[in-house]
Amino acid sequence: MSSALLVCAGLGLEPWGVLHQGLAELTGLTIGTVSVIVGAAVLLLWIPLRQRPGLGTVSNVFVVGAAMDATLGLMPGIHGLTARIPLMAAGVLLNGVATGLYISARLGPGPRDGLMTGLHRMTGRPIRWVRTAIEIMVVAAGFALGGTAGVGTITYGLAIGPLVQLSLRLFTGRPQVSVASVVVRAPERAILPE
Repeated sequence: MSSALLVCAGLGLEPWGVLHQGLAELTGLTIGTVSVIVGAAVLLLWIPLRQRPGLGTVSNVFVVGAAMDATLGLMPGIHGLTARIPLMAAGVLLNGVATGLYISARLGPGPRDGLMTGLHRMTGRPIRWVRTAIEIMVVAAGFALGGTAGVGTITYGLAIGPLVQLSLRLFTGRPQVSVASVVVRAPERAILPE
């Protein structure tokens, strides 16, 4: 739903959304269908990284795309910045809350987060560098294909980290959740031990 709100706002999508939208423009498929296909393709990249999906991983591939298409089908046309800016803000906020919820459930990272943690583990590079490199590549590719990048993309990039951190604190009941606990200890089934 959060990604669909960003699409409706038309002010720029989250990095993977820019890629999904660009591929949807190129192929004529819905953005939700493209999200499912890209999620499945990213799972194939887990094989050399020795990542193992969990129930949450597989659910993420299918549920996110379906929910996105369903939400877009229900949304009326949004016009004017006075409606689009709050819609964009709601999309970013909802995405931060949703990310905290699914990570705290410890049922496996989404395909894109598992790619990040797998590359982190394989290369030894800090999570922030790996995540930033991935996000820059997908937003550049998506923009080149016709995806929407803009103020919403920048807002998402600046706000998502603090929102996820706050969300994790709320849903795990812990004062702080470190990257190491998310990457290594949670969920143990989703990431192979070294």
